[in-house]
Amino acid sequence: MCFELDSLPPIPAIAGAAVSHDDLELEAADGTSFAGFHATPEEPRPAGIVVLPDVRGLYRFYEELALRFAERGYGAVAIDYFGRTAGVAKRGEDFSFREHVDQTTPAGIQADVRAAVEYLRSPEGGGCRSVFTVGFCFGGSNSWNAAAAGHGLAGAVGFYGRPQRVEHVDRIAAPILALMGGADQAIPLEDVEAFDRALDEAGVEHEVVVYDGAPHSFFDRKHEEFAEASADAWSRTLAFVERYG
Repeated sequence: MCFELDSLPPIPAIAGAAVSHDDLELEAADGTSFAGFHATPEEPRPAGIVVLPDVRGLYRFYEELALRFAERGYGAVAIDYFGRTAGVAKRGEDFSFREHVDQTTPAGIQADVRAAVEYLRSPEGGGCRSVFTVGFCFGGSNSWNAAAAGHGLAGAVGFYGRPQRVEHVDRIAAPILALMGGADQAIPLEDVEAFDRALDEAGVEHEVVVYDGAPHSFFDRKHEEFAEASADAWSRTLAFVERYG
């Protein structure tokens, strides 16, 4: 997993921001129900965000991240991956996520992403004109894959996703932002550089940012020594959404 259960995004909450939130049950095209968390600003911007968690699925870190997006005017839906195998109920700290990760499929994940994208575009979801995916670790590569899955995304952001999990670089149809740790022991810099070259060769508009000395999962309030990298990554994410939204 990327974060501990008590981790929080290293983003200041905006005091007094008018934001509401709801637990969701969404349905993919194959009939699968899965859990989501929707954060809604009182005065929304025209862009919305689908938040794609790490291997643990939907838990507090990603609910808080959705709220931080909504405080800045972006409606956000954080989704769970495990509706097909674990149902939609809230889960405890002892959830055995690994066995459920092993049962996910790229097609199933993208079916769920599509349902979340369509929800954000619907009147109930805020009528978003443009939709982005923002993912972390497992969700980072799922976010980049979403840009090749025909969802009509405006852009896809991945924090320390594994480039080797990106299946169809040649089909990517939206700008890409990759935010990577230079000291990530799980993702060799050679893989990051190869991903950058592949995006170049495919003619995909993109930016790959490597934070020297930052490990996997640096984007965590607990990691005070990486606060500068986290602040820069958050600023780049917001600027990316503003630019392409």
